[in-house]
Amino acid sequence: METVVLWCMEIIGTAAFAISGALIAVGCELDLFGVVFIGCVTAVGGGILRDALLGNFPAAIFSVPLLLLIAVVSSLLVFLISYWNVKRFDLLKKRIEMINNFFDAIGLAAFTVTGAEAAFAAGYGDKAVFTVFMGMTTGIGGGIMRDVLVDKTPYVLKKHIYALASIFGATLYYIIRVYRQDTVAAMLAAMPFIVLIRLAATKFRWHLPKIRFENRDT
Repeated sequence: METVVLWCMEIIGTAAFAISGALIAVGCELDLFGVVFIGCVTAVGGGILRDALLGNFPAAIFSVPLLLLIAVVSSLLVFLISYWNVKRFDLLKKRIEMINNFFDAIGLAAFTVTGAEAAFAAGYGDKAVFTVFMGMTTGIGGGIMRDVLVDKTPYVLKKHIYALASIFGATLYYIIRVYRQDTVAAMLAAMPFIVLIRLAATKFRWHLPKIRFENRDT
């Protein structure tokens, strides 16, 4: 049961992040290869970082071609739909941003819990900070790579409650996983928790404080 749920989380996270990354790439007017490449990087980047930190080589994504195929197909579909509806894409930017936020939230939630569970599977379940860090890194790693590649300040560093949602979710996952010894229950609790925080942060414009320089020279 746990293996099936974990596999489902990987598939959901891969497809969701690929769609999110591809939408960003389309908005940046990248070509077909660029859209698919950015979608794939967004989908698998966090997992590659996770495996590198755990010393797993090659990364799991290269041992399971199906996940990479899902990322490619998802990104390609986004490109084709956008290509055939380019005028509507430009007119519906706000709605598309909402769709992107939704898929991004799902991807963040799915990869946060799989990243935390990977730490448990590797024998680090007694190290709370490392487990939470692994969950966060897996959740936000692909998005950071995506933003750097499209020449943007990483979303996680400047807008809404993003990394914190992953940290809170990974912490909840860890607590339930340790004290109830139930992987499925931990996932079913942590995933919607992360999604709700992300969507609420977007809707209510929750931001961490930051310094603004009104008279900075351009």
